[in-house]
Amino acid sequence: MVSDELLISPFAKRNGITLTVVGAISLMASLIIFIGLSGFFAVGMLCFALGSVAFILGVAKVYQPAVSFKLTAAGVAFFHRRGQVFIEWHNIQRVDCARVNQNLELIELPYIGVKLKQINPILDCISPRLATGLLTEQRPLLMTAATQDEDLQSLEGYLGAEFTPLVVNGERYRGVLAMFGHRCQTLNEQLGYHVYLSIDSLDREPKEFVALLRQWQQQALLHTVSATDIE
Repeated sequence: MVSDELLISPFAKRNGITLTVVGAISLMASLIIFIGLSGFFAVGMLCFALGSVAFILGVAKVYQPAVSFKLTAAGVAFFHRRGQVFIEWHNIQRVDCARVNQNLELIELPYIGVKLKQINPILDCISPRLATGLLTEQRPLLMTAATQDEDLQSLEGYLGAEFTPLVVNGERYRGVLAMFGHRCQTLNEQLGYHVYLSIDSLDREPKEFVALLRQWQQQALLHTVSATDIE
C-alpha cells in the first residue's frame, strides 16, 4: 500500500451545483413565461420540465457525501447521506461486480457485491436511519432476487419474513436492523452477496474498484499474517 488510507470521491457528485443553478434558472424562466408570455406556453412547459429534472438531480448530487469510501488497513468505510457503515477486511469472503442470469444471458447489475463471513458486525455498526435508506433503495434488487425463482409470489414471502425478529450467531435483532439482516440473507441466497454498493458512488469503473478492494484486502491480510509470525 502506498498510504495508510485512500479516500474515494464519487463521479456522481460532480456538477451538482451547476445543475442546481441551471435548474433554478429554468424554473424561474418558465414562471416568467407562464405569467407574462402566454403565447409561449409550450416553451414554458419545456423549461419547467427540464428545469425540474436538473434541479432535482443537482440537489441530490449536492447532498451526496464528498467522500463515498475510505479504505484503511482495517477495512473499508462506506459513506451515505443517511450515515455510514464499516466492513472489516477479514470479514469479507468475496467481492465482485454483481451479476444475474436472465434468459441464459449474464447481466451486470449496477452494484458491487460484498459477500460477508458474518453479518453481525454490519448489523452492530449500521444506524437504523442508514438501514432504512438502503432497504428502500435496494427494493429493485429484492425484485430481481425474486425473479431468479421465476415466481413473483416469492417476493411476498421475502417481504413478510423481513418483519420478523432475526437471530444470527446467538444475537437477536428486531425492527429495522432485523429487516436489514433478513434482506442481506435473502439477497445472498438469491444473488450471491450480502451487501451491495451502488456504482454511482464510485470514482472509476466497477471492475477497477473491485480490483482496488481486493488489493487492499490482500495487503491487509498479508500484514496480519506477518505480524502474527513475528509474535
